[in-house]
Amino acid sequence: MEKQNDVEILIVEDNQYDAEMALRALKENNLANSVVVLRDGEEALDFIFAKGKFVGREKNSHPKIILLDLKLPKVNGLEVLREIKSNEETKVIPVIMLTSSKEEKDIVRSYKLGVNSYIIKPVDFDKFVDAIRGMGLYWLLLNQLP
Repeated sequence: MEKQNDVEILIVEDNQYDAEMALRALKENNLANSVVVLRDGEEALDFIFAKGKFVGREKNSHPKIILLDLKLPKVNGLEVLREIKSNEETKVIPVIMLTSSKEEKDIVRSYKLGVNSYIIKPVDFDKFVDAIRGMGLYWLLLNQLP
C-alpha cells in the first residue's frame, strides 16, 4: 500500500482474486504507481473522508479515480457512491463501478447516483486486463479533472 496522501487509484473490492487481477492489470500497463486496495464499503468511506483508522490522512488529498465493486460487506457500493457524489469535496472524483452485476436495475441506480462509468468484470483474464488498461488509460491519462 502506498502513502495514504498520495493515492492515484483506490480499489474497493472484497474479492481478493479480483483485486489482485486489477492490480496485476494496472502494473502490466504501468498504471499502478500509487494504488490502495480496501475490502469493504465502510473502510472506503473512512479512507475517503479521513475517519476511523484513516483519521490522520490528509482529508483533501483524494484519489484520481475510484474502482468500486457493487456488492461489498458492511456498506454496499451504491451507498459508498451516494456518499461520495453527495459531498461537495468528493463528488468530482471519477467513480468507476467495476462489478459482476449485469442487472439493469444496478446499472440504472449507479448512473442515477452519479457513477462515471459502469464496467462489468470480464471473467477471462486477458479481457479483464484489456478492460483495466482501457479504463486506466482514459481516466488517468486522457481525462482532464478539475
